[in-house]
This record gives sequence, C-alpha cells and structure tokens, in this order.
Amino acid sequence: MAGILLPLLPLAGLLAAALLWAAGAGWLGAVTPVAASFSPGPTVDALLQLLQGRDLWEHVALSLQRVAVGLVIALLLGIPLGVLTGLSPLFSRTTTPLFQFARMISPLSWMPIAVMVLGVGDAPVYFLLAFAAVWPILLNTAAGVAQLDPNWLLLARSLSATRRETLLRVILPGITAHILTGVRLAIGIIWIVLVPAEMLGVSAGLGYFILDARDRLAYSDLMAAILVIGFLGYLLDHAARSLHRRWLHA
Repeated sequence: MAGILLPLLPLAGLLAAALLWAAGAGWLGAVTPVAASFSPGPTVDALLQLLQGRDLWEHVALSLQRVAVGLVIALLLGIPLGVLTGLSPLFSRTTTPLFQFARMISPLSWMPIAVMVLGVGDAPVYFLLAFAAVWPILLNTAAGVAQLDPNWLLLARSLSATRRETLLRVILPGITAHILTGVRLAIGIIWIVLVPAEMLGVSAGLGYFILDARDRLAYSDLMAAILVIGFLGYLLDHAARSLHRRWLHA
C-alpha cells in the first residue's frame, strides 16, 4: 500500500499548493479585484494560449541561450581557478580572501555598472550570470582537488607523467563529481539571477516578458510566465542531478 501511495505524494503536494493558490487569489480578489487575474483559472488559460503561439518559445530560447553562455564562461573561469586554488597553497592563501569577498556581493548589484561598461544587450547579462555562477564551480573544484588522494599524484609523478597528463588523466577525472555539484549549484543561481538581469537593457527573454506583461496589464500572462520559469528551472535542476547521479554510478 505504501509503495502505491509513495509516487502520488509529489502530486498531492502540487495539488495542495494549487488549492492554496486558488484560496489566496480568491481572498485577495475580494479586497483587490485585479487579483482575480492571478488565480489558477485565468493563468492556465493564458498559459495554454502562450504555449500555442511563438512569442513565449522565442523568449524561452533566448533565456536558455543566455544561461548556457553564462554557464560556459563560468566553467572556463571557475575550473582552472579552482584547480589552481586546490594545488597551490600560495595561490590559495593569496586569493581566498578576495574570492570570499567577491562571492558575497550580490550579482544584481553589478547591473548598473555592467550596463554602463558593456552597454545594453546580451553582454551585461552574460557578465552577471557568469559572475553569479563562477563561485560554486570554483569552490567545489578547489574542494575536489583538496580531497584527491595524494597517492594518485605521487603515482603519476613516478610514471613520469607530464603536468598536462596529470591534469587531464588524474586530477580532472578525480574531481568531476565535485565539478558537477558546482554546476548544479551554479545553474540554480543563474536561473534566479536571469530574470532580473533580463529586466534591464534587453528586448527579449523571460525577464523582459514579465515586464512587458506587467506593462500590458496582462496579469494572467505574467503568472503563466512565472509558472514556465519554475517548470524550466525544475527541469534544469533535474538534468543536473541526473548527470551527477549517472557519473557517481558509472
């Protein structure tokens, strides 16, 4: 019996959330009539209409493209810096205070400066996403290097492996699980930063779509976009978790 009910628990949680949403929208609608547009019925209708058109899909595609570019930039910066931090005590002591200081700065606080320096368009969005995502990748990479078995490195040296061979065949395979953990955390941070980053200086994307829906007073479209953002974020996190589990059990 428990085995039958267990798969239904997530559906029960979603149903409870939907009921609370409907109850909250109904209560707010009695106070503020515009709140009726945020209720589940109009939102679902708007979502179905948006899914049948092209506009929403174009915004989704651009947002996912920005996520991919920001993540790639973060990987290109975070993995080498993390490896260097883990291998070099001198580099670690020199840069750790700086890294800890910088990662505690909200990426969104850089928005005005990013626009002034990089101009409007995709460039400042890429910068904000990469800045947000680089820290979990860097720190998890450094932690993975620090936890490597020293005997692996000694064995590589005894076999006269070059630094490149040691890096590619010993270090990177040994820390891949840590890197994937950092990637999962980075994706979550990127997805949170993406929407407000797209509200400034770009003319497409999910963040822009929310602002546009607000300006058009299309509140049901706005709620539909919020549901799409949550669903896509869930899919991205699920893909990252699946990749991490597959690597651990490979």
